[in-house]
Amino acid sequence: MREPPRADGLPSEPAPTAKTWTGRATNRVQWLLSASGAAFLALGIELAVDSSWVSGIIPLLMAVVGCVAAGVLIIFGTLAFVHVAVKVDDHALEVRCGHIGLPRRRIPLSHVIGAEFAPRVTPRQWGGWGYRWRPEQGMAVVVRRGEALVLRLGDGRTFTVTVDDAAGAVRAVRDRLRLDTTGGRPGT
Repeated sequence: MREPPRADGLPSEPAPTAKTWTGRATNRVQWLLSASGAAFLALGIELAVDSSWVSGIIPLLMAVVGCVAAGVLIIFGTLAFVHVAVKVDDHALEVRCGHIGLPRRRIPLSHVIGAEFAPRVTPRQWGGWGYRWRPEQGMAVVVRRGEALVLRLGDGRTFTVTVDDAAGAVRAVRDRLRLDTTGGRPGT
């Protein structure tokens, strides 16, 4: 059974003992959306291979290129945000999206002034899944609804990322920020 939250709003759990904290979040619905991209891609290939060329080459070429381009964009756009991996080490927070790690964001901890736990972040708050920017909210990587890590940056902006065990990520960032503000250098 979990203990009640601490005064700072985080669940009471021990801080990670490893030098590097890692976490991830996954959205399996994105796999279903990528199937529509595969369907567009298959349609473009089917048109190119089995077309009778009756209506002319220009309309056929436009249809093939349009279907293939839409398919590739949908597949990349959805598979890039199937999961997110977050790593907090002594120097930076790094966020990598998808299977090839793109898009990627690295935020040096020297630019971070605070970390907060957000228990309920939804794609609707940010305008959908993916890498998002909203002038009044800052930037975010949202791959699913649920808990998130919110970093307050020194330039007044925020960066939010949905990740499992966001409370652990907050503790890891805060621990490293305390090391840096007490005169010691992180990692020493």
